[in-house]
Amino acid sequence: MRHAPVAPVHAALYYADVIGSPLQPRCTPTLQVTLRRRGAVVALESSVLAQGLLPPHNREAAERMLAAVRAAGALPAVTAIARGVPVLDLEGEDLERFLRRDGVRKVSARDLALAMAQGADGATTVAGTLALCALGGLEVFATGGIGGVHRDAPFDESADLVELARTPAIVVCAGAKSILDLPATLERLETLGVPVVGYGTDELPGFFSRSTGLRLSARVDAPGELAAVWRAHRALGRPGALLVVQPPPASDAVPVDVVETATQAALRAATAAGVRGAAVTPFLLAEIQQRTDGRSVRANLALLEANAHLAGQVAVALAALDTQDTLAAPSSA
Repeated sequence: MRHAPVAPVHAALYYADVIGSPLQPRCTPTLQVTLRRRGAVVALESSVLAQGLLPPHNREAAERMLAAVRAAGALPAVTAIARGVPVLDLEGEDLERFLRRDGVRKVSARDLALAMAQGADGATTVAGTLALCALGGLEVFATGGIGGVHRDAPFDESADLVELARTPAIVVCAGAKSILDLPATLERLETLGVPVVGYGTDELPGFFSRSTGLRLSARVDAPGELAAVWRAHRALGRPGALLVVQPPPASDAVPVDVVETATQAALRAATAAGVRGAAVTPFLLAEIQQRTDGRSVRANLALLEANAHLAGQVAVALAALDTQDTLAAPSSA
């Protein structure tokens, strides 16, 4: 199907008053003030809404994530490219368009400039969201599962991993998506120097499942601990993200053997259908949903909400640390 051409957007929309200054993503006045004051803000990706969960589940996911961040005392910031403009405040009609999946592209970090220049709608992946977090000064980001190394194709690796290695942010997730090669993904994160910290767990979660048997080298059990680890990470000048993994809520998690059986069947279906590239992940997740009688969707919604809430708590803890540092700083008078 051919898409109607979109009008290019003038570059002046992307820049601040000084020519050549860093790009400033659009955000609401409230969000702008909160960021300036180093208040508690949590970035949320938009790809899970436009390419991940199908309607009406994507709307429920948006509502639950936004509410969870606010319940923790933080401000949510949904990232996207909206008609060519980088935004941290996808809401209103823009959000409705994404929830309808109305011609919305899946946008990784490498795709941002093209979507901007072509005036397109782009839903940001983990990598794309991290890039906008860096531009907007957001330190905390909640998602479902990161990308990683694909099964039976070690050369096929998500851009999320490299972006995690070079972009500073706390990323709260339920591990890597279960359709991936989880041991290889964990090894790549180690090679890339990305610290992986279990929140309330000693092993890597399996996205839909709580257990994988893959042991982690670090664990924390309180949001304040995560904030302290992050401040130490940044004080050392480390360039990349802190990956925080927590299991999905026990009441909604799917047993690992059920997930693995459904995943193997979904992989065979994808091969038979000739599905490749960026279409693989949404295809497999839809197949797993059918093969688990919807249990995977319930787990997905629950973990998105739980991760958003934890991220909100961490953002609040970080803001409290900043306030303490400001009060403790010697007066210049």
